[in-house]
Amino acid sequence: MDKDTTPPYLSLFAALSYGIASMAMVFINKAVVMEYAFSMTLLTLQQMATAMLIHFGRIMGWTRAKPLNVDTAKKLILVSLFYNGNVAFALASLKGVNIPMYIAIKRLTPLAVLIAGLFYKKGKHSKQVILSVSLTAAGVMIAALGDFSFDMFGYVMALISVFFQTMYLVLVERSGAEDGLSSIEIMFYNSLLSLPFLAFLIIVTGEFPSSISLLYAKSASLYFLVMFVLSLVMGIILNYTMFLCTIVNSALTTTIVGVLKGVGSTTLGFFLLGGVQVHFLNVSGLVINTLGGLWYSLAKYQEKLRKTTLPR
Repeated sequence: MDKDTTPPYLSLFAALSYGIASMAMVFINKAVVMEYAFSMTLLTLQQMATAMLIHFGRIMGWTRAKPLNVDTAKKLILVSLFYNGNVAFALASLKGVNIPMYIAIKRLTPLAVLIAGLFYKKGKHSKQVILSVSLTAAGVMIAALGDFSFDMFGYVMALISVFFQTMYLVLVERSGAEDGLSSIEIMFYNSLLSLPFLAFLIIVTGEFPSSISLLYAKSASLYFLVMFVLSLVMGIILNYTMFLCTIVNSALTTTIVGVLKGVGSTTLGFFLLGGVQVHFLNVSGLVINTLGGLWYSLAKYQEKLRKTTLPR
């Protein structure tokens, strides 16, 4: 799909869908890992559910996803590795970082994607885009200075997650543009290729079989069971909307959506999940961070309108 001719409403729909799913997933995962610390097992089950649903949907004719192709799978191995690295480190960081600061740190991703774009010869960005992305990063730095619950392990895990997220989004954008793969097809390959890697991790880290025993014991709790099932469902929805947004828009836009969804999730994180000591620097940084995201969104929307109205 040519991004320059994509209707603005479709770009907006893809971005909003990803933003809502991403915001919901942060809170659901946080609720689950607070009671179930085996994050690798959780991720493995999310990927299994995704692969099975898409495979079943293709058999039933509910999706036009193409059958499994070995050559395509080889091209997407790196996407899968970077994706799982991102989610694994993100889940680990949630054990030590409060929701508002987790969201703020993840907002460094747009700057990382912007820099990564310089290395694979992507077109130049406008001054407004560069300045707005820089503003979001500056907000993160200021907010971190006011985070008195600073957890070094959590911060390191979140920053590593930023690196992995940058790499897989850049690769997904290139796969959609160069190989003509749909968001569902990329999601299917990503989930399927993830399973051997994740199975190895849960064995090496010692999660298995303890994680299965704990899951069985926790299933007696209706609250946990509901949250766990929601986590599996939202994992599927999040992956689909993320790949759709990256293909329809760009890797950079997908990361900036994370800034916009932070307006609601940051506020809710302060009041619902706690663990945050409010400070002037903390709040100021988050506000600056959000303003940078809004500025970027306006700049990109104006660019999209100009491209779609230019005579062909």
